[in-house]
Amino acid sequence: MMIQTARMMGMFRKSLASGLGFGLLWCGRLLEAAEPTAVTPEQSEYFEKHIRPVLVERCFECHSGEGDKIRGNLRLDSREGWAIGGDSGPAIVPGQPADSLLIQAVRYVDEGTAMPPKGKIPAEEIAALTQWVQMGAPDPRMAAAPVTRPGIDLEKGREHWAYQPIRVTSSAVSNSDDAPTVIDRYILAAQVAQGLTPSPGADRAVLIRRLYFDLIGLPPTPEEMEAFVRDQQPIEVALEIVVDRLLASPHYGERWGRHWLDVARYAESMTLRGFVFQDAWRYRDYVIENFNTDRPFDQFMMEQIAGDLLPATDWQETRRHLTATAFLAIGNNNLEEQDKKGLEMDVVDEQLDVIGKGFLAQTLTCARCHDHKFDPIPTADYYALAGIMKSTHSLDHANISKWIERPLPEAPEQDAILAAQEAQIAIRNREIGELKQALRKIEQLLPVKESAPPQPVAIQDLPGIVVDDTQARKVGEWMASTSVDNYVGGGYVHDKNGEKGQKTVTFIPELPESGLYEVRLSYTIGSNRATNVPVTVFGADGEFTIPVNQKEPGDVDGRFQRLGQYRFEKAGQSFVLISNEGTDGHVVADAVQFLPMEPDAATVAKVETPPKSSQPVPVVNDRETRRKELAATIQLKEQELKFFISRGPQRARVISISEESEPGDIRIHVRGSVHNQGPVVPRGFLRVLPVTESFPIPDKSSGRLQLAQWLAHPQNPLPARVMVNRIWHHLFGAGLVRTIDNFGTTGERPTHPELLDYLADRYRTQGWSTKALIKEIVMSRTYRQSSVPAAGAPANVDGENRLLARAHRRRLDAECIRDAILHVSGALDLTAGGASYPPLTDTDFEYKHVDARRSVYSAWFRNGLPEILEVFDVADTSTPTGHRNVSTVSTQALFMLNHPWVQQQSQAAAGRLLAESHADDSARIKRAYRLTMGRSPTPAELSVAVQFVGQPPRETPAAKQAAWAGLFQSLFASIDFRYVE
Repeated sequence: MMIQTARMMGMFRKSLASGLGFGLLWCGRLLEAAEPTAVTPEQSEYFEKHIRPVLVERCFECHSGEGDKIRGNLRLDSREGWAIGGDSGPAIVPGQPADSLLIQAVRYVDEGTAMPPKGKIPAEEIAALTQWVQMGAPDPRMAAAPVTRPGIDLEKGREHWAYQPIRVTSSAVSNSDDAPTVIDRYILAAQVAQGLTPSPGADRAVLIRRLYFDLIGLPPTPEEMEAFVRDQQPIEVALEIVVDRLLASPHYGERWGRHWLDVARYAESMTLRGFVFQDAWRYRDYVIENFNTDRPFDQFMMEQIAGDLLPATDWQETRRHLTATAFLAIGNNNLEEQDKKGLEMDVVDEQLDVIGKGFLAQTLTCARCHDHKFDPIPTADYYALAGIMKSTHSLDHANISKWIERPLPEAPEQDAILAAQEAQIAIRNREIGELKQALRKIEQLLPVKESAPPQPVAIQDLPGIVVDDTQARKVGEWMASTSVDNYVGGGYVHDKNGEKGQKTVTFIPELPESGLYEVRLSYTIGSNRATNVPVTVFGADGEFTIPVNQKEPGDVDGRFQRLGQYRFEKAGQSFVLISNEGTDGHVVADAVQFLPMEPDAATVAKVETPPKSSQPVPVVNDRETRRKELAATIQLKEQELKFFISRGPQRARVISISEESEPGDIRIHVRGSVHNQGPVVPRGFLRVLPVTESFPIPDKSSGRLQLAQWLAHPQNPLPARVMVNRIWHHLFGAGLVRTIDNFGTTGERPTHPELLDYLADRYRTQGWSTKALIKEIVMSRTYRQSSVPAAGAPANVDGENRLLARAHRRRLDAECIRDAILHVSGALDLTAGGASYPPLTDTDFEYKHVDARRSVYSAWFRNGLPEILEVFDVADTSTPTGHRNVSTVSTQALFMLNHPWVQQQSQAAAGRLLAESHADDSARIKRAYRLTMGRSPTPAELSVAVQFVGQPPRETPAAKQAAWAGLFQSLFASIDFRYVE
């Protein structure tokens, strides 16, 4: 899967550069300004979020009407400006980034035309501009010059259909055979108005296959299909029995939970370094459980926004509420960003994006830099909401920031065991602390040894694996020095005591094998050194930060400071990172030493049965001997503690959020920049929606609880409309509003507005029951109809089938294709819930997907999903996705015909079929078709298949199975397998 750029809105980190003139060279040809083409809502959103902010921040000072002079006669504040171009010609060739002068300039292709002149813009901004040009440079700005927009008229904005209260009106037709349900009557009314006739009901075999995939994401067995087809009861009765059974299946939650996980941009890792969320799967299981238990959607919504603030009756409910808040924490953010204020606002923006699209179908983040260009969302409303999320603690900051993990409550008996374990850990830590204090006292009493002047030491003269500063990766400007002589290698580097929080040095060892290593840091001391240097060790058990006082000599020969013993995996994430964040003096980076520790059996035995802490330390007269003895005792007890923790029960944790210690309102960030702030905006909600009840936010609260209450309020028309539309979309292949995540003015209007409001009202009055709504929809004749048009239906009316005169023929999504193949082969593992990958997995790069569980339980890694999911258009895990792309490309056919995984499953399916008892090859072929396509083969298909499996040589069992495997692979590769009628 292509690595997604972390958050492009993290662009606004540097102060506005001056002199951004584009002295672009004449490239030898002119671009004829293309006629403007319609900009789609998705393209408009991309421009507003990723392109306009870059142009405003980097270019407008010199290339817009805002500046005193238009440099190079090039304007970039309108589409016509870049299309006509300046002195050097058009700035952009749509669809051709390499030929576009703008892209050449920001890439610094030619130093003479490189722009901005004071420095290259961040890579993510260049990537955004390049992708935009590749897309054809869709630009919604059609005015020849920027138009100053007056303040947003909220009253006029409320006239838009989506912001109107839900109103139920009766349909224009009455009950009939073509419209036996209320849903059918609304649908038929629109068809009658266009002279359309609904298609007849679908064949029962077609209907049950459609229903199974829609409700549980798996195909029916031939036996289940046969039972439904032969059921002599009226179709309504037989269908209801099946619907109720499928809605009660645990597989229902797996199917519909996966739909919501798309919206929640669920993933179990970050891009860039591929950091893994060890406990994200708990949120996935929470979502699946929510759909299986049919928890009211308004409650589901509130738990994800403010679960940690909701009252709970027992430990299980508290656990569920905390887990739900992972919804706000699993976004894809650049944790290595050094501008922490900018990172915090990127996280806020990402959270508002998923809230806005997920529950309101509103593109809120388009108002981060300015008033929304299309919808009645002032930038003040954006920052009213942003103040709520800014008052929410989402990250712990270090050089590499870290998401929040909160402990989960347990059953009382288990909680007592854990409390006892934690008490023992506290006792042992206290004992180690006392020993360290005694060691410090002994060291103070030792005489100062006269020693020879410090001398440099060569790397090759040191034991273990030594990584010098010359081999380390550096971020920021570090100065090389040899002023103090006791360095390792050829010298050391220091941070010049400047640009705090922006400089790091990373030491990455080439370890010969996995195991336990003692890590030591080398530095040179001095009176100007920092006393609080954060040194972070990344190993197999996580990351550990140790503050180092570089004014004091190290505890090994005055040169190295022990950082502790850590376990490293040879192929895993292993490095030591030095930062100058928050330091109070010069930070020195010289070398890091990794010494392999190989405890013998006696040491292990001591750890297995640790000596009692009360045993007295032998009295010795020699203080140096005593010092060594204490140091050895401390080292042993630290090993014992690590072993004790690893052997004992672990308290479950979950990625989550919490309240900030000092919540409050925030200022508007002019042009989205954290460094250019305007007036303070009180925390609040979107004023355009017709919610008249107020939700005062207490001074000491973030406001998330009030936000959740506002979202779920009966006067808020959007959450019910949006969720109803999502359900309709997943059952019919297109929503009543086709722009699933955009109900704004650039989105499409509903095809059946009265039906949408009827369903939204039913959803709320039936207690926000998703199962009840799904049942009502699938029991309608509209859902049950055939995909074949009615006889005599006009071919030139409603070509896109928006009026639903027939069923949509739909391709299965990626998970259904993978799960159906495993289902047919007999390899599908139906184990539900739990972790998706081994416990010590710390990075998602090159992860091998070998499990056969349902796809929803796969390791959902942003840097690498199962290949079949990527080939068949799985959702982008970095952005809320209500509607997936559905492509038809050659790589899909090539995958099904050539990939070893498909071949392996075809072999398994063949072995399963041949192990069954069938009369002859014709019977086996019919069985294979029913397993894969839910139907019998046509006579022509049967004839071809019989010839294929019967061709010689077929004498050996292996040759026979290979022939049947070839048949199954051809069936898996067929269109009928991947589509439902």
